[in-house]
Amino acid sequence: MLTRRLRNFTCIGALGLSIWPALATPPAPAPTVKFAPVPVDSIFRPLQAKGSADDALASGRVVPGTYAMAAKAGKHWRIAFLFPHLKDPYWAGCSYGVISEARRLGVAADILPATGYDDLKGQLRQMDAAIAAKYDAIVISPIGMTANNASIAKARAAGIPVFELANDSRSDDLAIKVTTSLRSMGTEATRWVVRDAQQRGLKSINIALLPGPMGAGWVKGEVDGTRIAAQEAQIAVNIIDIRYGDSDRKVQTQLATQMLAKHGAKLDYLIGCTGCAPAAVQPVKDAGLNRKLRVVAYDLTDEIARMIRSGDIYAAADTKGVSQARVAINAAVNLLEGRGKELPHTILIKLGLVDQQNFATYPFDTSIAPEGYKVVLSYDPAKN
Repeated sequence: MLTRRLRNFTCIGALGLSIWPALATPPAPAPTVKFAPVPVDSIFRPLQAKGSADDALASGRVVPGTYAMAAKAGKHWRIAFLFPHLKDPYWAGCSYGVISEARRLGVAADILPATGYDDLKGQLRQMDAAIAAKYDAIVISPIGMTANNASIAKARAAGIPVFELANDSRSDDLAIKVTTSLRSMGTEATRWVVRDAQQRGLKSINIALLPGPMGAGWVKGEVDGTRIAAQEAQIAVNIIDIRYGDSDRKVQTQLATQMLAKHGAKLDYLIGCTGCAPAAVQPVKDAGLNRKLRVVAYDLTDEIARMIRSGDIYAAADTKGVSQARVAINAAVNLLEGRGKELPHTILIKLGLVDQQNFATYPFDTSIAPEGYKVVLSYDPAKN
């Protein structure tokens, strides 16, 4: 049942992290779990230099398959995870994937979050600290497509392999990218919109986008994918407004309110990121547009799933953040243990899509931490 999966994240107060709306059950320790093999596309060299994950998909050798759990590590490797923030439940889900797998694998993991997409300096300081602390591997979710490249190269020069998780970049100094087709986030969400519009009998639609912070790789992917799907659609799809900003709830609520004040009467759909789509729901209601304007999400969190269930959000593409985090730490352990001969350049987790039609049977555990999960930022097998 959904209520067993969609839980309240209680974040560590000392970090000043926000707390999401509570459900009935109190937080409980996450059990050690085994994940099913994750459907992926593994992409091998040669491929385009300094490219995105989507560039790799277009230029490299693509091998469809699954990614299975790694065997337990033979050493207590230390792995640092650099997240852009923990302000929305997407990254809380990723923390669950990291910590639950660190426990199973028997390795130490430390999650080092910046304070947001406007905190590049903070993430660069975290990278310097991780290099100085001589972690065995670093997994970074870069704030910028190129802004983190020099620090990634610095870690590699220090002999520390760097992996990429979720957010994309154009660094050629990464050991392995673990992400998804960010462009497909946009195409899948927008194709759902087009299908829904056709079912409503609409011959043309006006849409607006709240994709997130300009400069982040996933944001460009969302917008590019939306443009592609709009051009391919059998009905006219007019993108009449795009507003960029940090995924902070207050910022996105303001952007949604401004967007609706200018274009609300014209809009049929609004598509937003994990922090953006939920922030738009109340402004849509306040504007009296909730019977006309449908909100769709580029990705899935527990909050978005609850809103799909309630009908406030109609659908969401799903990059399966928990699965991405699991694959990333497993890939790091496999490399550190010297397992495997030919390593892929990029591992793309295959997307999902959830709406009210498939809601009852959707595998939320690939995207969302268990009910009652409390965000944990560190695990050390030597202390547990």
